[in-house]
Amino acid sequence: MKNPLANLMQQAQRFQESFQKTQEEIAATEIQAESGGGLVKIRMNGKREVLKVEIDPSLLQEEREVLEDLIAAAFNDGVRRVAKLKQEKMAGLTGSLGIPPGFNMPF
Repeated sequence: MKNPLANLMQQAQRFQESFQKTQEEIAATEIQAESGGGLVKIRMNGKREVLKVEIDPSLLQEEREVLEDLIAAAFNDGVRRVAKLKQEKMAGLTGSLGIPPGFNMPF
């Protein structure tokens, strides 16, 4: 019969490895966010780093405040999408541990 503590440590090690792999997958994932019906697009990675901003040329004729608002809205859309991606990926990982849905891990 195996030592229960050793079994628990092995499970913790497997969880840690799975968690690390999931974190790396999230960081490498790229999402496309947009605002203004696609007039402003932002490509962002899972670390919430903006990789590219695309602005439709028609917006360059608009007032500066309109363009600034659309860029901010696209960025916020990207942040929400990354948070949703992280939540979905982590749900599968934490579900096996009996952690309730929506529980925020401290990392």
